[in-house]
Order: sequence, then structure tokens, then C-alpha cells
Amino acid sequence: MTDGLSARTMRILNGLPMAARDLLLKTDWGSLRHAYGPAEDMPASLCALMDEDPEVRAEAVGALDMAALHQGSLYTVTAPAALYVAAILDHPMGLAEHEGYFPWDDGPSRSLRIDLLAWLGQMAESAAYGENPVRDRTHWQWEPWHEETPRDHDPEELRALQACRDIRPAIADAVEPFLSSPDPRVREAALGAAAPLLSAPGLTDRVLRAAALLRSRLGAGEARRERASVARALTMWGMDTSDLLADPEPAVRVCAALGPTHADRPRALAVLLQALWDPRTTDALFPEPLPGLDGWFRFTVLRSALALAESFEEVAPVAITIVTTGGTSMVDFERGPILYRAFSAGYDPTRPLTSAQRDLLQAFVDTEESTSGIGGNWLWFRAAGLPEDREGIAALL
Repeated sequence: MTDGLSARTMRILNGLPMAARDLLLKTDWGSLRHAYGPAEDMPASLCALMDEDPEVRAEAVGALDMAALHQGSLYTVTAPAALYVAAILDHPMGLAEHEGYFPWDDGPSRSLRIDLLAWLGQMAESAAYGENPVRDRTHWQWEPWHEETPRDHDPEELRALQACRDIRPAIADAVEPFLSSPDPRVREAALGAAAPLLSAPGLTDRVLRAAALLRSRLGAGEARRERASVARALTMWGMDTSDLLADPEPAVRVCAALGPTHADRPRALAVLLQALWDPRTTDALFPEPLPGLDGWFRFTVLRSALALAESFEEVAPVAITIVTTGGTSMVDFERGPILYRAFSAGYDPTRPLTSAQRDLLQAFVDTEESTSGIGGNWLWFRAAGLPEDREGIAALL
């Protein structure tokens, strides 16, 4: 690793915490891979995270995202890179600010620590996928055919996944102190990382400790966004948030109702359905998405409502309204999931349609020309065992 390093990199290396320096020097980076091939270049990128030049730091954060966690994919380099990131979280350079590296990242400047915590949270989310299918189905991008036809993982992918799961206790150790940071932006980023990390099996003791800390921040004097983030984390950890379903802040109530399971299911579902009747207001609750809740917020609310409903009839009125009024861009995030929930056991031609199923299919037929509601949703219709064109659906009615 030390051959050919620049003086600048050597200076950064010598100033690193011992754990971070040992990781860089003792890891066989050449035997690992990232999104673009062998990972011999990763040590230089990791060192650049600590560069005094804000543009160099921003580029290094971008390289970390593109190479070690490309579009949420895990590689053999991801786990050692994450351990390095965890080892530098409390370094004074973490306070240094920089602007976003990507053209679309035009938000305000933020500290390196916030970016690193956010990256660890994304890594933890990717590592957790597949561990809890019920929870996975509440994610706004979940699609049924990914479970029906699981892709075979090659040995290297499986090693990468297992390595990232194995390090979660160590990453959680590094993240947890920042749940008490005096900077609310750092607290939010730390909570965004802790929520998926502590959802891992075997970390129950950490969940109870973190939940007690976060519960202390639910007083009326705290910021609405932070209280909503806390409510969301508690639901992810399976904690009882029934007391928050009556909170005066709609954002807190809705986050406390997110599922898929809930101690007070009827009240939680009622909160979610009320939010779906007013989707514009619901989307406006978080102009900047909470960590782990990308996309329009109503997509997450809808998935949780569909998961909480014991029957399609419970959600049919608002669901059919969404199908009738939705635009063509909402295929996979609204109309498709609604259709799949209505036919969760698959369409059975030997059984008559329920009144709610018939009304839903009629809504698809009536709006097909304006929304491409059937043709654009053909994968969802196929997953539900239904015809994939307007004529086929109309023949069922």
C-alpha cells in the first residue's frame, strides 16, 4: 500500500487514528473489488476523505458512493471501506464542510461527518435487504417479481453481503455516540444510520438503549422533523408507538403509524388513510426526505397502509381514488402496489370478483387511455395473475 503514495497522502495517513491507519495498511485491497473492478485505488480515495481541500473531500465522498456502494450494491470492498469510515467518524476533520460533488446534489454545504453517516446508513439498508421480507414489502420501491424469481448470487456477492452484515455491531458502536450530538443535522444523519443498523438480528439490547435515548427527545419542545424521525426509527425497531398516533403534529403521527406491524393497528391504519386522502399535504410534510425515505413520502405511506390492511376492502376507497386520479409516472409506486394488494393471493378465475376488486379493475379500464393504467402496469397485472391488456380486464367485469 505504501509504494508510490504521494506526500500529501502520506501526510493524511500519518494523521489518521490508529484503527483507520491499520485498516489501510493491513487490508489486501488488491484482492477486493468495487463497482469498476479491482480495488487497488480505494486506499487513495479513502485517504482523500480527510483532505483539507473541500473539493477533494467532496470528490472522495462521490467516489466512495460510486465505487463501494454503487446504486446500493455491495462489493467485497464495501465492508472494509465501511470500517474505515466508522474509524474516522470522530476525527476533527469530520466537522469540515464541503458542497455536493454530483451535479444534482445542489443542496447546502454539509460536514464530512454528515456525509459519512449517511453513507453508512445506505450500506446498512442494503445489507438488511432480504432479512425481513415483511419489512421489505413496505419499502416504496419493492416489486413482487424480485421475490418470485430470486436472482442467484455468485459466491463473491454472498461474501460481500455477509461481510457487511457481520460488521454491523462495530459500525453501530461508532454511530451511536452521534445520536447525542449537539448538531441536529448530525443527530438526524446518525439516526438515519442507526435505524437500519439496529434492525439487524441480535442487536435487541442496543435497540432498547437507543430507544430510551430517543424517547427522551419526543417532548413538544423538540423540532417536528426530529420527532418524526424518532417515531420512524421506533417503528422500524418494532417498538410500540401507539402513544404517538395522537400527537398534535401530523408528521409525527404518520411516521408513528408506518408499519408493517403495529400494536394499535386500526388507529395506525386510520392515520395512514387520512394522510393518503390528502397526498399533496402528505408529500409536503418532508420537502427534504427523511434518511431512508427517498421518493415522495406518500409512496411510503401507501405501502405501509397496504401492509397494515387485513383486507383490501379496508383501503379500497382511497386506493381506487388514487388509481382514478394518478398520473402515468406513478405506475410502480402507487397503482401497481394497489393492484397487487387487491389480488394478494392471485386472481382465481374459479372465484367471483369481490365488489372492491371489481370496482378497482373498472377504475383501471376507465382511466386506461389517460393513465396507461393497464399497459403501463403490465408487470403488476402479470404478478397478480390477471390479463395484461384493457380488453382482457374488461372481459372480467
